[in-house]
Amino acid sequence: MDILTGGLFGDNVPYKAYVVKLTWMVYAWNTYLNYRQHRKLRETKVPASMVGVIEEKDFLKARAYGLDKSKFGFVSETFDQVETALILSYDVWPYLWNLSGIALGRLGYPADQSHEIFQSIIFVIFMTIISMSLSLPFSLYSTFVIEERHGFNKQTLRLFVTDLVKETLVSGAIGIPLIIAFLKIIQWAGSSFYFYLWVFMFVFQLFMVAIYPTWIQPLFNKFTPLEEGELRTKINALAARIKFPLKKLFVIDGSKRSSHSNAYFYGFFKNKRIVLYDTLLEHSSNDEVCAVLAHELGHWQYNHVLQTLVIAQVHIFAIFYLFSTFIEHAPLYRSFGFDTMPILIGFTLFQYILSPMEMIIGFLQNVFSRKNEFQADAFAKKLGYASLLRSALIKLHVKNKGNLNPDHWYSAWHYSHPPLIERLEAIGKAE
Repeated sequence: MDILTGGLFGDNVPYKAYVVKLTWMVYAWNTYLNYRQHRKLRETKVPASMVGVIEEKDFLKARAYGLDKSKFGFVSETFDQVETALILSYDVWPYLWNLSGIALGRLGYPADQSHEIFQSIIFVIFMTIISMSLSLPFSLYSTFVIEERHGFNKQTLRLFVTDLVKETLVSGAIGIPLIIAFLKIIQWAGSSFYFYLWVFMFVFQLFMVAIYPTWIQPLFNKFTPLEEGELRTKINALAARIKFPLKKLFVIDGSKRSSHSNAYFYGFFKNKRIVLYDTLLEHSSNDEVCAVLAHELGHWQYNHVLQTLVIAQVHIFAIFYLFSTFIEHAPLYRSFGFDTMPILIGFTLFQYILSPMEMIIGFLQNVFSRKNEFQADAFAKKLGYASLLRSALIKLHVKNKGNLNPDHWYSAWHYSHPPLIERLEAIGKAE
């Protein structure tokens, strides 16, 4: 049976009703998991597994932070879901698409298929304005109320606005050419567009990996070479020990915006660079910083980045291929109030249809990621950093007020990193 003529993909399938119900199902599942986690956060006693690991005052601080974020999450996610349901149910997209055509006409171009790309760009601009306007109050509250209340926010309102403007301009500078290329390839390649589109997106991702840390992130943060001294010497020795091709060491001014901390490496082939957040250096000893880096270098040792990239490419190729079977399926567009079949609209609607499958894939990706985190921890232990990694992880969780009492279902579904207690137990078993 042809995928577009029978069963779920027939001409009379009520796609709009199906998609709206799907969004509510996804929302209900996520809300249930959030509720489970919220119940855990309401517990006031230190979990038995964490007794002797963290102090009660640190647990209560993390609990308060988690509760505030949880309550805020219930409100923001409900708002997002209602917004999505209203947009889909009341044909907001067709209205904006037609409005984009009117705007295109005023610029002197007819709103026909030959100018679909220009109309798509105008449509995206309209949607971006609406989305930013609706999400801005939540961003402000999250930054200047929740993060501020718990001592994390270091931004001024001026810096917040400056960042927002920069992010919008950078997104436009990258996103508009990307959309144009995306649509051009589909129009040019015909029914086999999925292969050419996948090749283009693969090249684009590599390009972004190359330029982001050297051209984009410096627009927001200052990178300073790590000064000569004991820490630099120890990091160079660690890199040499495992033959990591370290070329440069930087400290990033993460404290400019937040007191959360992190560390990472980037770069292709034999041109690797390590970046340390200044907030990490503030509360960690030199040996603990090396332990954290030993974990990060474990990802390099076991090719986790490459593995993740390969999995992502298979995933992207599958999405493009499946979309190629839907792109000219007129009932899908008609169900949502469209008289024509704009490519960008079709791709967006198709992603809603795939949402249950994407949920499962996201869960499996988290399972894979947690496996990699355990493996990276094991690599650090193999290098002799077990006790230092343990103390560094505890400090990171305490300073970041991470969730110290996670619900098992919630963490299994959402977490890309194992909960702290699981990592500490794995470290203990190997000692």
